[in-house]
Amino acid sequence: MTKRFLSAITTFLLLAATASAQDAKAVLQKAATALGATNLNSVQYSGSGKAASLGQSLTPQVAWPLLNVNTYTRAIDYPSQSSREEMVRTQENPPAKGGGAPFAGEQRQVNLISGPYAWNQPGNTPIPALATSAERQLQILCTPHGFVKQAMVSNATAKKTKGGTEVTISAIGKYKVVGTIDGQGLVSKVETWLPNPVLGDMSVETTYTDYKDYSGVKFPTHIVQKQGGYMVLDLTVSNVVPNAPNAALAAPDAVKSAAAQPVRAESQKLADGVWFIGGGTHNSVLIEYKDYLAVVEAPNSEERSLAVIAEVKKLVPNKPIRYLINTHHHWDHSSGIRTYVAEGATVITNEMNKAYYEEAWKRPRLLEPDNLSKSPKKATFITVKDKYVLTDGDRSLELRLTEGDTHNAGILFGYLPKEQILIEADDFTPPAPNGPALVPLAMMFGNNLYENIQRSKLDIQTIAPLHGRVVPFTEFPKALGKG
Repeated sequence: MTKRFLSAITTFLLLAATASAQDAKAVLQKAATALGATNLNSVQYSGSGKAASLGQSLTPQVAWPLLNVNTYTRAIDYPSQSSREEMVRTQENPPAKGGGAPFAGEQRQVNLISGPYAWNQPGNTPIPALATSAERQLQILCTPHGFVKQAMVSNATAKKTKGGTEVTISAIGKYKVVGTIDGQGLVSKVETWLPNPVLGDMSVETTYTDYKDYSGVKFPTHIVQKQGGYMVLDLTVSNVVPNAPNAALAAPDAVKSAAAQPVRAESQKLADGVWFIGGGTHNSVLIEYKDYLAVVEAPNSEERSLAVIAEVKKLVPNKPIRYLINTHHHWDHSSGIRTYVAEGATVITNEMNKAYYEEAWKRPRLLEPDNLSKSPKKATFITVKDKYVLTDGDRSLELRLTEGDTHNAGILFGYLPKEQILIEADDFTPPAPNGPALVPLAMMFGNNLYENIQRSKLDIQTIAPLHGRVVPFTEFPKALGKG
């Protein structure tokens, strides 16, 4: 009886899977015809609209800060799986509150992919962008025509929904891609998921509306992409060229031969028991107490945190890392926190960040499991409102809210009164010697931090910035034009 029942269930599931595949094939054939995808090998489209700085919101759980996209052009070649995306961005007036690297005037971005090879080329020299390869390949598959073409040669399945038919495929090994095709055969939405060190398996959802006919090819004239739940691109398309010439790209040899560089953590002693740990785009600071250690900032990734932790253990081998101090929630400064939680450290952060981290860290992490997901433990927090002092009676670290900060409303800076050291993130990145002056937006952030320091009457001799190089405090007012 049990064998007959299991056999019946197996037969039912096989029939259901076969029916789903047949449904998908019919839906995709209709979509290919409606979109004019069959004879489309390449496409170039252009327009303008809005972009946003991903992971750089003013406070947790609000939308990413907006930028203007003055011009946007993208050319895709489907047979070679290559794409060139070029845009010119400017700040809103006044600039949106939140993060992102400050810039003045126009910022030109040129992002390219050819097969598995990704690179940027805002000037004449190609810059390998190995970490973006999977996302850029997926972005091609998430276009209406790219999705239909890929789905037609994949083991696609179909499911009816209120919005149409959801067609699901797997791509580039481990990525799930779901396209919604409406009753007219037009792709209205494509969703996939990317690994993100803060949010886990992060949704990337692109919606397509207002289709128009371009020489037998239907193409959407309004494209909106959301990542992590908020808009990163809102594009109004003004021109489309089907089968655009010269869309296929060949990766430069320098890009093909590029290899991922090992993460470096290089320490510099600032005072007895205080070390600046650099070696990359972001820095950390190690502070030694009598019985334990504290690390300020866990940026970028688990790999970065593991490199910093290894350097910490080399510098002070017999004490535990009891505290990880997080200056603010922006992803480039919070993407390595979970690694310290896995090590048993308590997180000290602004009170507004606790609920955000707790919710984000509950999400699935199947695409790239980290140490904490492999060996789960509950995170512990100490939250800061205006000021918190971490002390053992001998050494003290003051953590203070940077009031009035428009880069991040909850950003903290650290002050070591005995050592006269300021530890700060993003509000002042010391310019290179004889380098260009700070842009106006960076000046605004810097002036606000300077005013906070003056109000608190802090006696500072050295700045340990979490971007850039260690400098005497006198470099700060000089960069702000204060003499």
